[in-house]
Amino acid sequence: MEALLEPVFVFKLNPSFTSKNPYTVHFPNLPKIPSKPLVVATCCAGTPSPSPLLPQDSDQNPLQLSPDRTRDRRKVVRIAWEKLVRWSRSWRSKAKTDVLERTKKVVVLGGGSFGTAMAAHVANRKAQMEVSMLVRDPALPENVTATSDAKTALLGADYCLHAVPVQFSTSFLEGIAEHVDPGLPFISLSKGLELNTLRMMSQIIPQALKNPRQPFIALSGPSFVLELMNKLPTAMVVASKDKKLAHAVQQLLSCSHLRISTSRDVTGVEIAGALKNVLAIAAGIVEGMNLGNNSMAALVAQGCSEIRWLATKMGGKPATITGLSGTGDIMLTCFVNLSRNKRVGVRLGSGEKLEDILSSMNQVAEGVSTAGAVIALAQKYNVKMPVLTAVARIMDSELTPKKAVLELMSLPQVEEV
Repeated sequence: MEALLEPVFVFKLNPSFTSKNPYTVHFPNLPKIPSKPLVVATCCAGTPSPSPLLPQDSDQNPLQLSPDRTRDRRKVVRIAWEKLVRWSRSWRSKAKTDVLERTKKVVVLGGGSFGTAMAAHVANRKAQMEVSMLVRDPALPENVTATSDAKTALLGADYCLHAVPVQFSTSFLEGIAEHVDPGLPFISLSKGLELNTLRMMSQIIPQALKNPRQPFIALSGPSFVLELMNKLPTAMVVASKDKKLAHAVQQLLSCSHLRISTSRDVTGVEIAGALKNVLAIAAGIVEGMNLGNNSMAALVAQGCSEIRWLATKMGGKPATITGLSGTGDIMLTCFVNLSRNKRVGVRLGSGEKLEDILSSMNQVAEGVSTAGAVIALAQKYNVKMPVLTAVARIMDSELTPKKAVLELMSLPQVEEV
């Protein structure tokens, strides 16, 4: 063993290297080269000869650590966890908690499933919280007050949760604009793009209210209503260009079962939230056609790339697309059958007509209308989006799911970016 450790030759790499610590390579004592020709052995199924450099104890498990090393590893893990806990406690002690105390009333616009779930969530944050919902049908939980009078609902509100579907938001907001306080923060729960104008909610709300300075926050992330109502652990993100406002909404909504992160990338959060619904339809088509798990993984990966390409061209950050509002929401929507948009895709892939599917649904699948805006956005920003464009063509009855798969598989095989 001593012979193996004894260096015979020392080479210094790159003689012109001027560092004080040049890399050095040590070669161990090498065996003499035989003078006779070497015999090349043919690999066979016989028992291999034991190597003198490998341990010969066949009973020894190479993955099993010694008791001392096990204790050291556990100590390292324990210390790392304790540091994380101390950091968390320190952060919570410094965070302001007066937002919830100061907030007396929250108004929710729209009575859809997610709007209702968030209304119940806010109402449960404290007993004195007044939550008013502006809806057409006031059949809601007991702890939430419902009204069809916009003035009554909005009067004295500290925050507004906007849950009206994107395609109906402009007309709805224009109808209540006179009752909206110019400083009332709007927290948008709606995901999608306005079909004719390609506008996001961050553009629709201030323009419809004729107030370019209307405070705006986008709430997004992987969150199924049923699990939120059952108080299962959930994580979401609020995005606003106003950092203080984002932190205020974070304090308003976060609790023991709902984590809220903050972001300033409103564009990235909104684009990811809108286009993931279109991708979910594509994922449903793959499942409905029984194309397998390989196809599903390839499709979702390609779709994520297309969303990232467009978001960054529009000014969004790539990191947003890999976060909660991007990859997190995409995985939930594409891989779980609770998604309305995915169910539309499954039925399309199974051979049903889009008209029949939509007429049988009592909820809005935003991806159906958003798909039409994808092609226009792709052309506007010069971004190639084959998967999402194929979904739009299927929505327009210009392509069958089977033909779409054949065309996508025959696209040029290029370098991955």
